[in-house]
Amino acid sequence: MSRPRFDKLDPERQERLFETAAEEFGEKGYEAASLNRILERSGMSKSSLYYYFDDKADLFTTVLERALAFLFKEIGGFDPDRLTAETFWSEFVTLYRRAIRFSSKKTWYLKLGRVFYRLHDTSKQGSPTGHMFEAARHWLGTIIARGQVLGVIRTDLPTPLLIGCAMGIGEALDRWAIAHWDEYDEDELLQMAEEHIDLFRRLLAPPEAK
Repeated sequence: MSRPRFDKLDPERQERLFETAAEEFGEKGYEAASLNRILERSGMSKSSLYYYFDDKADLFTTVLERALAFLFKEIGGFDPDRLTAETFWSEFVTLYRRAIRFSSKKTWYLKLGRVFYRLHDTSKQGSPTGHMFEAARHWLGTIIARGQVLGVIRTDLPTPLLIGCAMGIGEALDRWAIAHWDEYDEDELLQMAEEHIDLFRRLLAPPEAK
């Protein structure tokens, strides 16, 4: 993760660095991405880069985290405490559709996603992707806990098992969408959102609700 001092950098310079790095990683892949090209295009010196980041992996991880944060900001954010039993599943469909519309305009998000999974498949444990998967597990745990309070998530199975199963489905759907995105028009992608969320619902909803 970037050092705290990075937050003091001018926001415009932060944004320029992240956009440049995301495009470079997305276009070239993690291994072939050039820090020199990122520095040249972003207007940052090498000494400045290492003042804020430990290494290439640190920059890549931070780009991923900032990209996700920016995505949630653009699609409206997310507060689990505002979910109700009536809106629980429909809210996720709405968020998913907003994410699809946003990703259709920002093609480097898809390219970054492809790099993420290629790196995850080839890297050893502790790679830059490991932290993101742990964050996803924590996020899912929060969602499942909220759903159980509302009575829309099953309680007959251990929570770690539910998280593991949901992570498996989420990764499979993510990989499928990234690989086949260009094969669908926007209406088909928006329909896909409802179908994908329904898979989670059928896995996680109480047996009597299915």
